[in-house]
Amino acid sequence: MAVSTPAVGIVGTGSYLPHEPIDLEHYLAAGLELSPMDRGPLFRPPQRRHHVKPGDRASELIERAALPMFDRLGLDPARHVDLLLTNVLLPDDLFTGSGADTAHRLGIAPRTVLDVHNGGCASFQYMMEIAATFVGAGRARGVLVANVQNTAGQIFEQDGNRFKQHSLVAGDGCGVAYLAAGAETGGRLLGVRTRNTPSTARDIGMATDDGRHYWESGPSVLDVRFDPAVTKDTVEFGNRIVPELVRELADECGFDVADVDAFITNQPNRIFLRNWRTELDIEEERHLNTYDRYGNLYGAAVPVTLHDAVTRGRIAPGDLVVTAGFAHAGDFAAACAFRW
Repeated sequence: MAVSTPAVGIVGTGSYLPHEPIDLEHYLAAGLELSPMDRGPLFRPPQRRHHVKPGDRASELIERAALPMFDRLGLDPARHVDLLLTNVLLPDDLFTGSGADTAHRLGIAPRTVLDVHNGGCASFQYMMEIAATFVGAGRARGVLVANVQNTAGQIFEQDGNRFKQHSLVAGDGCGVAYLAAGAETGGRLLGVRTRNTPSTARDIGMATDDGRHYWESGPSVLDVRFDPAVTKDTVEFGNRIVPELVRELADECGFDVADVDAFITNQPNRIFLRNWRTELDIEEERHLNTYDRYGNLYGAAVPVTLHDAVTRGRIAPGDLVVTAGFAHAGDFAAACAFRW
């Protein structure tokens, strides 16, 4: 589905990476042995990543990313946030999500608070669509969007998980963006393209060696696993879906993929990054990522990398910026475009 957007745009970005970075040498010293393939250019783990620690709350990460952003913008969030959208991979609280505690920490009381849980690694684009819908309906003028990845330090660092391939590439972090109606600076939202594929929703999930549900007590370690029977299909689908949506978005918005100045995606591994830009014929220098510094940031990868690019001057006025990603085993995917 494509969504044309009202006059709304990103006027500020921010990020927060918890604690000191953990180098790959930390794992090698702890007994990790890399195969010759794992040492190669496509399969080697990221050199660094950040991990949350026990007691770190997702709302705290959002606070540390958002408040400096509002300070830079010279805005009081209590007066300028009507809609708060959060996506947190591992919510701190079982029933309430992270939105309410985030609002409390920021000292805001938005008209609407939504925890957008199902968007996963494509949730940044999904929240752009929701923000544009609310602004277009006159229900919001200022929107705070926040993505948090916090499973690396809480699930993947546990004994029994630490040296697994998906654990080694995962990092924790938070990315935020502030959108405003009628924004004349920053990134003007041109359009959003989304696709739901519900049949793949159960191809990934929480799993234990003894088969217990995640809420049941037991000695086994909780992990995240793909259905091994469809792993090949999942990889092929992930390789295909992101370029498809980018091309569809380009057609809807009237631009050529060749004209994209900055392409930012979720960053599961180096292979997906390579395959996506190869399929779209986008040079590596235009496909921005923070994988080697921060690892797989899941849903937070797009806003963290966007803020990094803006801060480093990798995005200039007039640039066409496209962000995209797919979630979980592909049950949701999305792309969006901005004119900076």
